Amino acid sequence: MSSKEKRFPENRLGLNRFWDFSRGGIDQFRSGLRDAVSGVEQTRSRMMDYDQLLVWAVLSLTLIGLVMVYSASITLADGPKYANYSSNFFLIRHLISLSIALGAALVIFRVPTTVWERYSPIIFGITVLLLIAVLVPGLGKGVNGAKRWIPLGLMNFQPSELMKFAAVIFAASYTVQRQEYLHSFVKGMLPMGIAVALVGGLLMAEPDMGAFIVVALIAFGILFLGGINAKLFGGLILVGLMSGATMIALSPFRRGRMLAFMDPWQVDNAANKGYQLTHSLMAFGRGEWFGTGLGGSVEKLHYLPEAHTDFIMAVIGEELGFVGVVVVIFLFYWIVRRAFLIGRTALQLDRSFAGLAAKGVAIWIGWQAFINMGVNLGLLPTKGLTLPLVSYGGSGILMNAIAIALLLRVDYENRILMRGGKL
Repeated sequence: MSSKEKRFPENRLGLNRFWDFSRGGIDQFRSGLRDAVSGVEQTRSRMMDYDQLLVWAVLSLTLIGLVMVYSASITLADGPKYANYSSNFFLIRHLISLSIALGAALVIFRVPTTVWERYSPIIFGITVLLLIAVLVPGLGKGVNGAKRWIPLGLMNFQPSELMKFAAVIFAASYTVQRQEYLHSFVKGMLPMGIAVALVGGLLMAEPDMGAFIVVALIAFGILFLGGINAKLFGGLILVGLMSGATMIALSPFRRGRMLAFMDPWQVDNAANKGYQLTHSLMAFGRGEWFGTGLGGSVEKLHYLPEAHTDFIMAVIGEELGFVGVVVVIFLFYWIVRRAFLIGRTALQLDRSFAGLAAKGVAIWIGWQAFINMGVNLGLLPTKGLTLPLVSYGGSGILMNAIAIALLLRVDYENRILMRGGKL
């Protein structure tokens, strides 16, 4: 023992106690760190491969649609137009469409988003050719004065529905590739404007103004989210409004619909252009809070045209009431909200195409649902747009399922990266 330790024995005791305390603290810190890391690993291992609540919302809307399509179409066989059809015809066709859509969605989910980014221009070009094919005599099929379908046996395929999907991936890819030119009109805005104008011309030739509006909203909505110049975007909105006003002014049919929308209860309108809207509003009025009960709709008894497609929301309002309408609106809100959050997560992970594509799906589903509901409720002029995931229609259901599959794929890849994995 040194002379210093002999004179100050308490120093040695204090140092030993300090060392024991420090070593215990370090061991405790290491133990806590191991527990924390283990907890993170367990949390990551418990992370699901998909957004469960999003899937449940989609399935809920699909099941509501299945029930309401059957309810809205069961009496159509009593009328002269569908006299040769059975009462279950539309239900069976809808089930077939759902089966095809589910199979397609499972395949699309397995396709990496990088593949869609690489081949988006080719898919867009093929879809443009299909829009041209619809107008070729002998290839396109006309219904109610519009040529929008290509007969494929099990279903009549509508290229305008495929164009909505093509617009999502093409606009997302275009925005990523032209990121540095988004503040330029010539290099940033003009090429996309020409592409949308080409598609618009083909869709208006069918005619299908509703699909054109949705495609334009998707394309320019993605450009806006991608960071396009605010002045250019404002000018684009102005041009779009002026173009829409011009198309309405030059078309007696559209002009008549607009006037009927402004005053549907006028005698002449209620019997002609405003007929669908007035009966849709009467359906909502009869439904009140809790509806007349499933199958209790009166308006579907050959009063409300296209009750199983464009105006299925009115049947929901009549049979399920205000509560049923709110449930449907909430489910759409949840899907759109989750789609935007998935897109934001992808952008935070530096996955620009995937993030913009997910937000493009949100714009597609959200705006089409809003327009359909607005038409049914008399908030917007009558347009031929179905309610996504709900209305009867093979092409619509198929492309809606593919869009949701793409969204879930983006979410799946996000979760792999957040676990520390590689794509």
